[in-house]
Amino acid sequence: MNVAAPISGRVTNLTRSLLGALLLLFGAQACAEAQATSNLAEQRAKAVTQVVLGILSYARWPVEPVQLRLCLIGPTEYADDLVKGTTQATGRPVQVRRLLADDPRIASECDAIYIGKLSQDERSRLFTALSGHPVLSMSEADDPCTVGSLFCLRVSDRQVAFDVNLDSVARSGVRIHPSVLQLSRRRAAQP
Repeated sequence: MNVAAPISGRVTNLTRSLLGALLLLFGAQACAEAQATSNLAEQRAKAVTQVVLGILSYARWPVEPVQLRLCLIGPTEYADDLVKGTTQATGRPVQVRRLLADDPRIASECDAIYIGKLSQDERSRLFTALSGHPVLSMSEADDPCTVGSLFCLRVSDRQVAFDVNLDSVARSGVRIHPSVLQLSRRRAAQP
């Protein structure tokens, strides 16, 4: 019985050491995967910011705002970089804030809105409230771009592209330079 005790103790210590090494290995692998996912999400957010700023630079309002007011509506997946605030290439600052979809200030205090995930009912009420107000709208969440939004982002691992709803553009009161419409067609043609 005395002989078995030291062997059992050595096996237990060896088992613990192996388990500890495996946990460290899997932990390091999980951290590396989390870091890669975080980097990819950060890259997507930066790419979305560039596309959003590009779209905004091609827009003209009936009365040009000195400071562009961009409102984020609903939960967003790619707007983290936008939230930090930014400046357009022209030097015009972009003030970014989050508002709820039913906030009555959207139509009067937002020059542009970036829409995340909303229910159909919320989207309908939002676009009803925006009717007659010059507000540029962009959607990020699986939007077929058939109702409401002027621009619908399509985010993938390789690029951020967008669709344009010409009917919504015509009704928005915001003028969009034709170059952005051509850019949309060109990106749609890319694989």
